[in-house]
Amino acid sequence: MNFIKAKFLILCLFLFAICSAQKRSLTAVKNSEKISIDGVMNEPIWATANTATNFVMFEPDNGKPADSSRQTFVKVLYDDEAIYISAIMLDDPATILKEMAQRDNFGTADHFGVFINGFNDGQQDFRFFVSSAGVQMDCLATQDGEDYSWDAIWFSETRITDTGWVAEMKIPYGALRFSEKDIQYWGINFFREIRKDRQKYTWNPIDRNIGSFIVQTGLLEGIREIEPPTRLFFIPYSSFYLSDNKNEKAEAQLKGGMDIKYGINDSFTLDAILVPDFGQTAFDNVVLNLGPFEQQFNENRPFFTEGTDIFNKGGLLYTRRIGGRPTGGVALGENESVVERPSAVNLLNAIKVSGRTSEGLGIGVMNAITERTYAKVFNAATGQFRDVMVEPLVNYNVTVFDQRFRKNSSVAFVNTNVVRDGSFRDANVSAIVYDLNTRANTYNLSGDMKFSYLNDVTDKTGYSSFISASKTSGRYRYGISSYYVSKDFDINDLGIIFTTNYHTIRPSFSYRILNPTKLFNTFQLNTAFYSEFHNDAGKMQAGRIDFNVNSTTRKNDYIGYGVEINPFKTFDFYEPRITGRYVQNPRSVYSFIYFSSNYNRKFALDVQPELWVSEEKGRNYYGLLVSPRYRFNDKLLLVYSYNYGLDTDNKGWVAFQDEDIIFTRRDRTTVTNSLSGKYAINNKMTINLTARHYWTYGENLQFLTLQDDGTLAANTTFDENRDFTYNAWNFDLSYTWWFAPGSQISVLYRNNAATDLEYVSTNYGRNFENLFRDNLASVFSISLRYYIDYNIAKNWI
Repeated sequence: MNFIKAKFLILCLFLFAICSAQKRSLTAVKNSEKISIDGVMNEPIWATANTATNFVMFEPDNGKPADSSRQTFVKVLYDDEAIYISAIMLDDPATILKEMAQRDNFGTADHFGVFINGFNDGQQDFRFFVSSAGVQMDCLATQDGEDYSWDAIWFSETRITDTGWVAEMKIPYGALRFSEKDIQYWGINFFREIRKDRQKYTWNPIDRNIGSFIVQTGLLEGIREIEPPTRLFFIPYSSFYLSDNKNEKAEAQLKGGMDIKYGINDSFTLDAILVPDFGQTAFDNVVLNLGPFEQQFNENRPFFTEGTDIFNKGGLLYTRRIGGRPTGGVALGENESVVERPSAVNLLNAIKVSGRTSEGLGIGVMNAITERTYAKVFNAATGQFRDVMVEPLVNYNVTVFDQRFRKNSSVAFVNTNVVRDGSFRDANVSAIVYDLNTRANTYNLSGDMKFSYLNDVTDKTGYSSFISASKTSGRYRYGISSYYVSKDFDINDLGIIFTTNYHTIRPSFSYRILNPTKLFNTFQLNTAFYSEFHNDAGKMQAGRIDFNVNSTTRKNDYIGYGVEINPFKTFDFYEPRITGRYVQNPRSVYSFIYFSSNYNRKFALDVQPELWVSEEKGRNYYGLLVSPRYRFNDKLLLVYSYNYGLDTDNKGWVAFQDEDIIFTRRDRTTVTNSLSGKYAINNKMTINLTARHYWTYGENLQFLTLQDDGTLAANTTFDENRDFTYNAWNFDLSYTWWFAPGSQISVLYRNNAATDLEYVSTNYGRNFENLFRDNLASVFSISLRYYIDYNIAKNWI
């Protein structure tokens, strides 16, 4: 009898597991009425539509059904033009958070979202969100993450009611991708965030125990006999710039151009920019870089951020190379000097074609051309000027083939190619990238194999490989990974890489809670051991044990802390700036604590102290980040950030003296003050402020000579002044108005300044005064972009 009972219990559990894993389905209703997107939903057709309800919590208490007082009711209609979604969300209206933020910024507000996959293949979602304040957010989502630089044309309206709030959406088919079949089956999920409690719900349950979320969608049925529209969009723009600085006359400039987006078929889209204008992109946070590697900047140009997830496969693309600094040098004759050298190369045009077939094959091609660029050289003896080419006409190309299968795995081929006109060097890099998951998404095998070729005065070839195996589900997860990079592997013509000629191994282990406990909503512990060795010398370049904890309390305050132990002497082959030479680094311990209070409160605070201590007496680092923020109301938010860093007895390269490599022992202080603010006039119009002052100074205490064994000895002959004080200032004040779907007017006032001194200046006020005295440059600009949909514009003619 007990055996029969046991079998019956097992059968019940098995049937429950099957039922729990089934996708939920919803049938859309055909609409023939005119639907007004007003948040009222009083058209009779809504009463006949089917309802999706019984949402389940995604986080923090994964799998918990929504309370009856917080139920959500969603309905879907469609016609020949668009899909329509209505959502009624129960809640106490007095407690609904509704901060107005910029487009694509979630802010402190409740949110409703719909995730649509027109091919139901688990490969790419088109996600549309609207906040309780009526602010729109949209993104493309893949296994690799969400891309919020993508913007679609769609319509929404929200309204606070006596029983909660409602949202109504109209998403034209031009904003989606789907097949030409008569009967459609779409992957769909609905999302709701209750911000006051930091709770997120979905209609089709998502199991956080499984690594892949994008495949855990429901099914939308009932859509029949619709046709994908002609996806052709024109975005003409015009900009006016007025620039001024103390040393030159004010200069006015008028620019114009156009972006084009064309749907080649139901899967592939072409994007092109003609006469590009990136004058209003965000400024770079420049620092005084004393290290051996270039500073890496974020990409802020919309064309190179929107819909580029497929091009980032394999990590071969750093788009700041396109239109970056000229790569050529200037050979000077007697009495000659460079009087003008451009800091950037102009982009002539760029296109990209990307998409994915119904069989899961993703194809991406990006091509960009930059113009010839010249430096100006002056001969003091003859009084003549001459132009020297520092960058020829250059063609940049990226090609990607990415085959997905089983909705959770992929194998990709990636190629980047740079062709420079004339005798300048060319470069080509290829890679095979794989990401393989078991059917249950419990284990992962991923990696890549890359090959580089440089066509230069001396041709070079190099290669690298990476492999990782890991458990990706459950409370306890673990993995092991390894890199090998050859000496001449080089992707820097269109990518970015700092170190080569090494191999690594990294085992890791982590533990996390999947549901809240008495103390924590979330808790995750991570630990790893990382070791890196030089291929030729066999010396250890890095060897550390990492331990860190990330957690969220029941009051939704974030607490993180960690320790990094470096128990071995290591050898740095890059700081000396000469191939084959190295400097010894001491054993050390690094630790940090990070606290971020719940942003739902009007006043919130981020704090992070950090400390690095080495075995060398006095050689330490002390850091502190303090960032308070205050939300005055749903329209006005200010955030201040103070970042302090002190390096004591820091040792680094400073110069060459004959055949000697000169290092210095120095104290360096860095202070960064930042202020950002937002005032929302309404949910389509905002005023934004960003200001940053970066200040660093360093005093050289002793010069040292690098020895052959990597140690440093006192140098008494080098006496050049290498003290420094550097200041950088940036200020942006902008007004943005989305006056029509996809169309924008933006007004920007920007100023910036920098000073680079050869002495130590520790007076903050005096530094600020000197910064604005002679170096301030300012730009005032107005930009208009208008989004034209061919399907609407053809009716104008």
